[in-house]
Amino acid sequence: MALTVTLLNSAYLHGRGCRHKVLHPLLRPLLSDSVSKLYSSYRRPGSQPEKKTSWQNTDFNFKKGIDVLKTQLGILKKETNDYLVGPGGNPFSQYLLEQTRVLWEFRSQEDLNKWVISSDVEIGGKSEVYLKLGRNNQAALLYGILNTEAPRDGETKYSGYCSMRAKPPVGSFARKKYYDWSNFNCLYLRVRGDGRPWMVNIYTDPYFSHQKDDLYNYFMFTRGGPYWEEIKIPFSKFFLSSRGRVQDDQHPIWLDKISTLGFTIGDKVDGPFQLEIDFIGLINDRAHTEEFAYETYEKNPQV
Repeated sequence: MALTVTLLNSAYLHGRGCRHKVLHPLLRPLLSDSVSKLYSSYRRPGSQPEKKTSWQNTDFNFKKGIDVLKTQLGILKKETNDYLVGPGGNPFSQYLLEQTRVLWEFRSQEDLNKWVISSDVEIGGKSEVYLKLGRNNQAALLYGILNTEAPRDGETKYSGYCSMRAKPPVGSFARKKYYDWSNFNCLYLRVRGDGRPWMVNIYTDPYFSHQKDDLYNYFMFTRGGPYWEEIKIPFSKFFLSSRGRVQDDQHPIWLDKISTLGFTIGDKVDGPFQLEIDFIGLINDRAHTEEFAYETYEKNPQV
C-alpha cells in the first residue's frame, strides 16, 4: 500500500501529463497484447511525431486481466519462496560452491523466444537478419545479409549492423530484475561462426551512473569452418564503450547488475553471415587471476 501511495504521489508531482508514464509499467501485465510489442524510439528525419499518447492506444481486457493477475501472483509466490531458500532458489552453501552455470541453451522455440533480433532496418537500412533453430534443434542459427548502404535521408551517414539480444529478466508485475554473475569471472560460449568478427555486448545498470545503461564490449573472432569452438572470455577483457573510454579500476563491470547480453555484427563487409550458438554459460576459473586486461603505466616512476 505504501508503494502505491508513493508512486501516485510521484506521478502527481511530475504533472498530469506524466501520470501514465509512471502507472503504465504497473498496468502493463493487466493489459492486452496490443501494448506488449516493443518498437524502436528512432524516428526518421522529417516524419511526423506520434499524436496519440501510449495510453490512448491501450485496449483493456478485464477477463484477460484477471488471468494475468493470477499468473503474476503465482510468480510472486515463487520469487518469495526462492528468496527464503537462497539466491536463485538454491541453498546458500550450493550458491557459494557453484563453479559453472548454463545461462541459455537453444533446444526449442521457447528458448529462441527469450531473444530478440534487430538490424539497421530501424534506421532505414537494408540489412536482413533471421533467427531459427539449427540442425537437429541443437543450436540457435543467427543468419542474414549485411548491407552497408546508408539510407538516403540526408542525416544518416553510416549503416550496416545486425544484432541478437536477450530479453531482460522481469519479475512479477513487470518489476525490473537483474542477472547476478558476481560468483563467476568468465563468460563461456560454444559457437560456430563463418570467420567474421562479432561483438559480444554486456549491458549493466550500475549503482551510480549518469548513463541509463553502461555497455561493455568484447570482439569475438570466429575462425569459420565445420568445427565448433569453445570461447572463454574473462570479464576483465570487456571494455566500456558507452562512456568513450576503456574499462579501468574505477569503472568495473557491475556483475550483480547485468541487465542483458547480446551479439552484434557490423564489420562493414557486405554479404551473408551466420553464427551458430550451442549454449552460453558462466564459469569460475580460479586459475585466471588477471584483474585488468589492458596496459597500465606507473605514474611518476621512481628511478
